[in-house]
Amino acid sequence: MKILMFGRGVVATICGWALEAGHDVEFYVRPGRAAAYGGAVDLDLLDSRRRIWGKRVARTWPVRYREELTPDHDFDLIVLSVPHHRLAAAADFLAPRVGTATVLILGNIWAEPLAAIGALPVDRVAWGFPPAGGSFGQDGVLRGILLPSVLFGTLDRPPTTREQAVRQAFRDAGFRPREQPDFRGWVWIHFVLDAGLHAQGLRLGSLAKLAGSTGDLRAALRVSRELLPLLEARGVDLRRHRGSMLLRAPTWSTAAALAWLTTHFPPARVGFEAHDDPDAEEPREVCRDTLAEARRLGIAAPRLAAAEPYFARETTA
Repeated sequence: MKILMFGRGVVATICGWALEAGHDVEFYVRPGRAAAYGGAVDLDLLDSRRRIWGKRVARTWPVRYREELTPDHDFDLIVLSVPHHRLAAAADFLAPRVGTATVLILGNIWAEPLAAIGALPVDRVAWGFPPAGGSFGQDGVLRGILLPSVLFGTLDRPPTTREQAVRQAFRDAGFRPREQPDFRGWVWIHFVLDAGLHAQGLRLGSLAKLAGSTGDLRAALRVSRELLPLLEARGVDLRRHRGSMLLRAPTWSTAAALAWLTTHFPPARVGFEAHDDPDAEEPREVCRDTLAEARRLGIAAPRLAAAEPYFARETTA
C-alpha cells in the first residue's frame, strides 16, 4: 500500500516508521519544510509490538517528503494525525486533494466526528486512535513509545471495505487492530481523561512528572471523574465503555495501580516520560476546550476550573 503521512508530527513520524516495514511511506509537509527537517529523523523508541516490556530502537531513519499534493496522486491511504484543534483546517486542506485515497483520522476528537472532518467525503474516512506517543527533544531526537495494538472505530456500523483495508495495513506492520463500534463515545471519554491528566501535568510543569506519583495521579483522576456528567450531557452511553468504569472506581486504587505501572512497566513509564515539554500547546488546548464545553452546557467542573490559570491563554501561573 502507498501511504502518505500528513505532516511530520510525533505520531505521524512514529507510525510512518512502523508502517514502512510493509508499505511505501512518504510525508507531506508545507513548502520549505523538507529542507528544514532534513532527510532523516533520529529515533529513540520503545517498541512493544512484539515484546510486552518493549524493545529499544535507536537509529537514524531516512525519510521521503513531498511539498505538493494534487488530486491525481496515487496514494492508497492518507494518515491524518494532528492535534484536535488543527483537525478542521487540515481536513479542509485535504478535502479537494483526497483523490481515490482513504483518509485515516488518527487522534483525539472533541467535536462531533462528522463535523470535525468538514468537507472530507464521509465514505473515504476511517477512524482510529494512535498506537504511539512521545515528543521531540531539544536535541531533535524523537523519543517515544510504540504500542502493540491500534484502536479502530466506527460510528455504530460495520467497517467498510476501505476501513478493513486500513486495518490490514496496520496488521501487516505488526500491530493488533482492536475494534470500537461507538468511536464517538470512546474518544470523548479518552479526551476527558486526557483533560484530567494534562490539568495536573500543567500544574507540575509537564505530564512526565506524573509518572510514579500516586497523589498527582489521584488528583488527575478526580478532575476527569467530575467530567462524567459532561459526557452524559453530550449523549455518551457510559455503560458501553470500560474507560468510564475506570473513572468511577475509587481514585486511590486506580491511582496506585497507575503509579505502579508508570514506575515498573517500561511502556507505561516511557509513555509518560516522553511528554516532558512544558511548552506543548496541545495539553492546554485539551483543557481549554473541555472547560469551555462544560461551561456551555452548564456542567460544574470545579477542579478543572481551579487549574485554569495554568492553561488560560493569558496565563497568570
